Amino acid sequence: MTYKDPMFKGQELAGKTILVTGGGTGLGKSMTKYYMELGANLIIASRKQEVIDATAEELRKETGGNILAVACDVRKPLEVENVIKKGIEAFGEINGLVNNAAGNFISPTERLSPKAFDVIVDIVLKGSYNCSLLLGQYWIKNKIEGTVLNIVTTYSWTGSGYVVPSAVAKAGVLTMTRSLAAEWAKYKIRTNAIAPGPFPTQGAFSRLFPDKLKEQLDPLKRIPAKRYGEHQELANLAAYLMSDFSAYINGEVVTIDSGEWIYNAGEFTGFDAIPQEMWDFVEKEVRGKNKK
Repeated sequence: MTYKDPMFKGQELAGKTILVTGGGTGLGKSMTKYYMELGANLIIASRKQEVIDATAEELRKETGGNILAVACDVRKPLEVENVIKKGIEAFGEINGLVNNAAGNFISPTERLSPKAFDVIVDIVLKGSYNCSLLLGQYWIKNKIEGTVLNIVTTYSWTGSGYVVPSAVAKAGVLTMTRSLAAEWAKYKIRTNAIAPGPFPTQGAFSRLFPDKLKEQLDPLKRIPAKRYGEHQELANLAAYLMSDFSAYINGEVVTIDSGEWIYNAGEFTGFDAIPQEMWDFVEKEVRGKNKK
């Protein structure tokens, strides 16, 4: 058993129907697959119907599970309503939501247009509250227990240069997570978040770290474990937070990044660059000065 293996082995999500936005590719696809392996019915939504159709067909064959693919721009409430309507028609009800749809790019902020800023904020923040609000209203009206899982980032609470639109939007999603957790717990609706570190994907990761940029700014140097996250590790966490085993967890954000953000926040972390043999010299210098 290793960190690359599935944590659950049975039908821990049987009887649940889960909507995953951005479920056709990357981490959304990985979570979707694992949810299906655990017995859940899945609805995946993305703007490109051909992409989610291909993913749905692939995952049906791999898992034998039930999946519905519905094209949707999460920025548009009417399209979100359509996804919810079709999901209920197909599976009877919806029990879980993963707000995973996102957009991001690296850029000095002064080079951005207001439109570029809007695109990211609208997908990440507006898309998340559209889905959360409309599903929440459905759950409350029909007295259905619901679970929301938001995918944020570690710079949701620290901020970060060069990804300002994403940082602003993700910070809003994190605040929404905690706010709804406090307000909607009385309806038996839980809201939590995951803040992943680097988990390479074909699309987003290559855009954030082009080959030439990786040569100068190697992301692995920022990670204490000196490795990237495995998709199954995040899927394991996402399955736990969606399952009834986490019924008492509400309003929490779980970081899964090998300690990356803490490592790089530490004032003396750069001392990793000091060779072991130099520490004897450093120790003698320090002791010598302390004796004076």
